[in-house]
This record gives sequence, structure tokens and C-alpha cells, in this order.
Amino acid sequence: MTEPTPVRVAPTFELTATERAEIRALLDTAFEGDFADLDWEHALGGAHALVRDRNGLLLAHGSVVQRRVLHADRSYRAGYVEAVAVHADHRRRGLGHRVMAALEHVIDAAHDFGALSASDAGAALYAARGWQVWPGRLTALGPHGPLPLPEEEGAAYVRPAAGHPLPTPAHPLAFDWREGDLL
Repeated sequence: MTEPTPVRVAPTFELTATERAEIRALLDTAFEGDFADLDWEHALGGAHALVRDRNGLLLAHGSVVQRRVLHADRSYRAGYVEAVAVHADHRRRGLGHRVMAALEHVIDAAHDFGALSASDAGAALYAARGWQVWPGRLTALGPHGPLPLPEEEGAAYVRPAAGHPLPTPAHPLAFDWREGDLL
């Protein structure tokens, strides 16, 4: 393997059509065809962390987008991590950690806290980086009011942003509505 290049962080609007196609192809392959169009849409509109090898091959990607989260009587700016993937031939070499470090920097600089929904395969990476399972209830603010998300409990992770405390689990985190997977 050639040595990877430094992590590049770029907002969605700076990505070329070719780069977006490369990212989508990596995600489709890494998630073995289980990465829907709505999952792709959820990954857009924020900041992307990309790692390439010296020949330009995209090895790893992740993005962070802003989500509004209500908790008790406050609205938070949560940096929500999406679409973290590493090329299968380059896993277990620290690339996921490099992507997450870049995304955490964005969260620290622009958000109140970070949040994500971890797959079984990704949970160890997030836990090793200090992300913790949200111990409280989860809801989404649906068109007809709050929608409980008990199936997400145990898979939703949070991380405080620099200088900010996490919300307390005494009240649920109520995420903004979106099509497809709510978390």
C-alpha cells in the first residue's frame, strides 16, 4: 500500500461531480449495496473528510452535517456523523481514526455536541475515540409530533464538543425530521 495523503476536509459544495461519484462508489462497496439514495442525501450538505493514497485512490470518507436536536427546553446544533467508510483492502490501518479526528475537529469548532448512529461494525471505532452510547430516550420530531425511536437506543452515540457539556439523559434527545433513516 502506498502511504495515504493527509486528510482533506471540504464542504459538499467544493466537491466535484467526480469526487461525489467516487465517494458514493466507496460507500456502495463498503456497505455492500446497503447504502440507499436517502443515506447518500443525509451525508451531503456539511463537511467531508477524505483520505486518498498517493495515486489518488479514495481510501476513506466520512461527513458531518448539522442537525437540530431539542433537549428539555433548548435547541442544540448537533454535528451528526454520516457515511463513514474505509475501502475494504485498507481497513485496520488507522484510516477510520484519521477520518473521525477530522470530523471531531469540525464538531468541536461548530457544534454543541456530536451524535451518530453506529453499526455493529463501527461501534468499536467510536467507543475507542471516546464516543459514548446515549443512555436516555430518543425521539424524532415527526410531522404529527414526537416519534419514539426505541430501536435506535443502544446504537446512538454522543460526544461533547470542546468546551460544551453533553445534555443530561433525564430528557430525550429529539432529532429533526428527515426522510429515510431518522438516525
